[in-house]
Amino acid sequence: MFKKILAGIGGAIVLNIVHETIRKNFKDVPHINELGEEALLKLTGSTPINISGKDSLYAATLVGDIVSNGMYYATTATKNDLSSGLVAGISAIMLPKRMGLNDQPVAENMQKKAMTVGYYILGACATKFIYDKIK
Repeated sequence: MFKKILAGIGGAIVLNIVHETIRKNFKDVPHINELGEEALLKLTGSTPINISGKDSLYAATLVGDIVSNGMYYATTATKNDLSSGLVAGISAIMLPKRMGLNDQPVAENMQKKAMTVGYYILGACATKFIYDKIK
């Protein structure tokens, strides 16, 4: 199980490195971080947890993203990398609106939708690659 978790976290880190690199260097690309920040603020809004400051919110969201995607990938992508990534990517563009979140950062146009799905597929494939190398 430890190897699956390690591989899942590795895949989640790959996803985030690619996302952050592209987000910071190109226009009209997904901003998954904005969606995560909105979700985290909504989740903690009625609790005593106070995440103040842009840097703190960004860091908390990034950690939460790596942990949650890492666990998802550990349980799914170590067996079915492509379908695991496809399901995660489609969920990332379909669920926000249904959850009362702004889906524009990931689903504003077809390019953002395709790139978002691609990021999650890449993360799942990286997970499977890492897992196959360490198992």
